[in-house]
Amino acid sequence: MAIGIFDSGLGGLTVLDALTARLPGQDFVYLGDTAHAPYGMRPAAEIYDLTVAGVQRLFDEGCGLVILACNTASAVALHDLQVNWLDPAAHRVLGVFVPVIEHLTRRDWGDNSPPTHTGLRDVALFATPATVGSGAFPRELRFRARDVRVEAQACTGLVEAIESGDLGRAREVAAAHVATLRTRLPVPQSAVLGCTHYPLVEAAFRAALPPETTLVSQPELIAASLGDYLKRHKGFAGGSGAVRYLTTGDPARVGAHAGIFMGRALAFESAAAA
Repeated sequence: MAIGIFDSGLGGLTVLDALTARLPGQDFVYLGDTAHAPYGMRPAAEIYDLTVAGVQRLFDEGCGLVILACNTASAVALHDLQVNWLDPAAHRVLGVFVPVIEHLTRRDWGDNSPPTHTGLRDVALFATPATVGSGAFPRELRFRARDVRVEAQACTGLVEAIESGDLGRAREVAAAHVATLRTRLPVPQSAVLGCTHYPLVEAAFRAALPPETTLVSQPELIAASLGDYLKRHKGFAGGSGAVRYLTTGDPARVGAHAGIFMGRALAFESAAAA
């Protein structure tokens, strides 16, 4: 059974790359909603509707499990989608916050004991305006870890620069946002790249952060988490390693941009063709 990977645009390809490396025999269907990217400045109701439409499209492709490889969708839409729309007996949808919070707090998601001192003091979160505005990341983190300061930086313009293919400009934008955050938190203990687009300019974040700051990037954590999930839910696993790429935008244009980021050509199909 194929697993669906949904993102607002091309950022989720960083997650898909880590997943295919970790799970080479698994089938995947990637859907980038590039016609509506980026999501980070959109109202919550619109993000929810776009996310539901994307997830449903992947269900229509036969995916029993969908990963929201989009922090904005995970922060803004996932809870309501799971509670009010999803039939968990038929399908599952997972977000991308859980593996990061488990990693930072060293606690399993199912551990509902009171928050404890975990050794975590402060965290810099770099994310889209919608993700920052949702408050989801610090809220979930503080359910598990006591006395942790989360300093969030809304990285306006960064996804737009990445999606346009201007990685030079994207590196400049990333460095500027790090400099802004460091006026409030000069030496973060940990820094989280809270958008799956951001690993494409991870080196710029690393260079602008102090050397003693631990940089947390999501793709490998998500891949390890999904590997563990599939051991517990074997019905979603399987295939021959086939990967398909769908987009709500122009397939040729999206494929060309994806090639710039990923270093190889990717053949996208139109998501309009069910």
